[in-house]
Amino acid sequence: MSQSTTTTQPLTLIAIHGNGGGGFRFDRICEHIPPDVNFIAPTLPGFAEVPADPTLQTMADYAAHIDEIVQAAARPCVLLGTGIGGSMILEYLQHYADHVDGVILHAPVGTRLDTRRFPALMNLPGARAFGQWLFSSTLTRPLFKRLLFVDHTLIPSDYLNRFFDEYRRSTAFAQMFDLITAAWYDNLRPVDTPAALLWGVDERVLSADHIEDYQQLLPNSTVRVVEGWDHFPMIEQPQAYTHEVIQLAQQVVTA
Repeated sequence: MSQSTTTTQPLTLIAIHGNGGGGFRFDRICEHIPPDVNFIAPTLPGFAEVPADPTLQTMADYAAHIDEIVQAAARPCVLLGTGIGGSMILEYLQHYADHVDGVILHAPVGTRLDTRRFPALMNLPGARAFGQWLFSSTLTRPLFKRLLFVDHTLIPSDYLNRFFDEYRRSTAFAQMFDLITAAWYDNLRPVDTPAALLWGVDERVLSADHIEDYQQLLPNSTVRVVEGWDHFPMIEQPQAYTHEVIQLAQQVVTA
């Protein structure tokens, strides 16, 4: 890691993954984490290889599960969420805002769900099971590698194989479309927890113009939009991603 990525105090950074995959999404940044940062990337029940927990039926249930992880960690503690991981953190703040010192939301899911095409498609009969199979199939991987990554040849093949395999094993994939809805988002209330909104300029899945919506929910937030980043910079640019999230974590802790 570059010498400029330093911390002013020890902290705990807990990363919550997006849909389909698990904590493995953050494996490529682990070698760049400074020694004075306690980095935790759990896999939530029902994702990747972790069995589903039948007691997790609502977003509040998942928030309570995340709080068990937070409560076992040292403070200061910052939550980092990508995709639906960001959705989980938005729900978490509704119940346990005083348990963390700040949050980083990296291209979260939540706003404009009633107008985006992909959520609408996933609500069609059979679409979720078919989409999950299609995305994880070895037949379609060459296509999705090109669609999801700027240059997939720079990512180890064994990593990419596991990345797609985890989608196939995820039993909570479909459930997320039932829980993370426009109605759920509309019921969120603003929270003044120090926050950072992190986005890539080249993000193709969730448009950067969503940022202004999250600023309404997180009035005590800063914005960082990074050149050259698409949807998975933690995989494609792990060293740069680590630098950004550590810097932002320190900023929200001292805000």
